[in-house]
Amino acid sequence: MGIIETFDDTTEEILKPSLIAKKVEGFPEIVIVTFNKKTLDVLLNNNNTEIISTVKAGMEIPIYKTIYKEKEIAFYLTTTGGPATVGILEEIIVKGGKKILMFGSAGSLDKNITDGHIVVPSFAFRDEGTSYHYVPAHAGDFIEIKTANRLMEILSEIGVPAIVGKTWTTDAVYRETYKNKELRKKAGCITVEMECASVMAMAEFRKAAIFQFLYTADNLDCKEWEARLLGNMPQDIREKYVRIALEVSIRL
Repeated sequence: MGIIETFDDTTEEILKPSLIAKKVEGFPEIVIVTFNKKTLDVLLNNNNTEIISTVKAGMEIPIYKTIYKEKEIAFYLTTTGGPATVGILEEIIVKGGKKILMFGSAGSLDKNITDGHIVVPSFAFRDEGTSYHYVPAHAGDFIEIKTANRLMEILSEIGVPAIVGKTWTTDAVYRETYKNKELRKKAGCITVEMECASVMAMAEFRKAAIFQFLYTADNLDCKEWEARLLGNMPQDIREKYVRIALEVSIRL
């Protein structure tokens, strides 16, 4: 039986997230998720924080709480890739998270999209495995991101320029070939990353409110890969994304 035939909504999970994680008293309903340690450090350095829980994912991941403009917010540093990111989120939801905002970098599939531009994914191409356990293959090659419109409204409200478009989610960062890149571009994708389809399939299945914005870092729309901002982001830009995330999160 191949991966596209593995979706099963007729029997229950053997290992449920509620068997590993438990409800945490006072856990904030709003949760910010980042993929970058330096971005986490901005959140830690600029706010009064406390550790309120942990998640074990090959290592112990602290879950922090802060108060921003009188609203309690949880935040943490997640891992790279759909399977682990989704597994951690499953436990965060059990702990009490209800409105989750994720943000991180993506590769650009359009060289005209400037470095660091904010992109709100509207559909995610399923070039990974996790989504097929949450949404059946016959639903299509793309996962629709039903929270995208609301996120775009919030960004507009706070005066942050952003574009909306399709993203390509892949499990294999070192197998993004030129041929596949062109195929994804023809399908309308403007970015590539490693979590969106997985996360949004889980959100659909669990009926969870998960929002995500990306910022363009490296460029794949070229003859030779361009690193651009990847691994070389100025601190002021990093702080800008954190401010945006905080302002968005209190409006979810």
